[in-house]
Amino acid sequence: MGVPATVVFTDLHGSTAVFEALGNAVATETITHITAWIAQQCEYAGGRVIKTLGDGVLALFPDGDTAVRAVVDLQRNYQKNAFRTPRDKALPLRVGLASGDVEMVGTDCYGDAVNVASRLCDLCGPGQIWTDAASLNRVAESQGVTFRMLGPISIRGRAELCTVFQIEWREEVASELLTMQGDLEHIVASAGHDVLGREIELTWLDRTRRFRSFELPVHIGRVRSVEFMVSDPRVSRTHARLDWRNGSVVYVDLSSYGSWIRFAGANGSDVLLRREECVLHGEGDLALGASFADVSVPTVHFRVI
Repeated sequence: MGVPATVVFTDLHGSTAVFEALGNAVATETITHITAWIAQQCEYAGGRVIKTLGDGVLALFPDGDTAVRAVVDLQRNYQKNAFRTPRDKALPLRVGLASGDVEMVGTDCYGDAVNVASRLCDLCGPGQIWTDAASLNRVAESQGVTFRMLGPISIRGRAELCTVFQIEWREEVASELLTMQGDLEHIVASAGHDVLGREIELTWLDRTRRFRSFELPVHIGRVRSVEFMVSDPRVSRTHARLDWRNGSVVYVDLSSYGSWIRFAGANGSDVLLRREECVLHGEGDLALGASFADVSVPTVHFRVI
């Protein structure tokens, strides 16, 4: 008989590069120290640590509310903590959550929620928290904590699509720049399939190009050497990069002045990126080098297919 729980997976993004840069001994000591701290924080917050996974932790929480509060505090405390690696060798934390019945076998656990939480941890970007809808049941947004719906996403080994949310936890970022929940019915009805897709289409003025997953990464910028050129002085030479990461299209801002993303159905809420990244889903617009408030801003329309 399964036990209801909220599963939490954590992962230190970029650990492979840190091993290459710092050497095995120093990197192992650093990552082991961080992983032990994460496990300790999970236990302090009411979780049960099942195991550590080299550069990650698997923990169970009794309910979604406890788990959400725990992972938000975890991200915030991790960001403030003193054991950071050098800036160019940072190890940002990724977190995935899912709720459901979990089967305990010895000291390990199995089940659909374990699979989903692991997959969401793999899919999300550095510093992000992704969760399934079940984990947010009866969990309310609070000051500095909002839930942004990404839409239905395919999970390996699972027949049904999983409706996924990103938990925004950064207190210092204005919530209106991050919140883009949109209308659930609109997004689900318009998608009907995995919103992360397998191709992305970019349109600027009268030029449209489509890139398949195996053609990524591609770059957006104002120089001819990039794969998608936008010739405007506000656009950096290499303004952004589109990556294919674990089944998702990820927009990575590389620019001097930033990028603004507006998702269709998100009720006008824009996401501002400055040397940060965001998963692209559905369709929308990218404002390069200035916000959408500037009517002359170079705007690229995207569509994930």
